[in-house]
Formats: sequence, C-alpha cells, structure tokens
Amino acid sequence: MSEKDTFGDKLRQKERAEEDQYFAKRDLELLEKLRDQDEAGRKATALEIARDRCPKCGKHLTTNTLDEITVETCSSCRGVWLNQNEVAAVSRRESESWLARLFRHVLIHTR
Repeated sequence: MSEKDTFGDKLRQKERAEEDQYFAKRDLELLEKLRDQDEAGRKATALEIARDRCPKCGKHLTTNTLDEITVETCSSCRGVWLNQNEVAAVSRRESESWLARLFRHVLIHTR
C-alpha cells in the first residue's frame, strides 16, 4: 500500500513541476513582451504577470469555492485571499462571530 502512496506522491510532484514549468515559460514570454512595449503596455503586462499570484510570496493562487464563496489559496505560504465582495458575504453569513466583526471592521476602513 505504501508503494501506491509513493507513486501518487510522485505523480503530484510531477504535476506541480509541469505546472511550474508552464507558468515560468508564460512569465518569460510576458517579460519578453514587456521589453518591447511602451509605458502603457508595460503597466498592462505587469498587471497580467501579477494576476493570480499570491501577494505575500508571489506563487500562483488556486481558486476554490467553499459554501458559495470563492477564495484564492496559496499552496506555498497557505495564504487565503478574499476580495471585498467575498468578505462582505462572509460577514453577512457569520453575523455574530468574531470573524464577521473583523470583516465588518475591514470593510468599514477600506471604503
């Protein structure tokens, strides 16, 4: 049975490595494109490079849906990211919990 687990782990490692290669190639192509653009084009390309990346460590984010709320998670630093609408939805759903009070505080101070 441990052989199956080892094989499964190796498959997951291979998949992650292939995914990392894909994104590295994509990022390299975008950087090449960035070198050939004017200032407005550079800003747009920089935003494209940063899209779907963890604000903390820069790794790619995975989108998950939990109880009809979409969250982005980072497999590297284990960060969980919510946009303002998602924070508001959690705040409404968990109206009396400490998490809801925290989210309401965040919403009030970001407007």
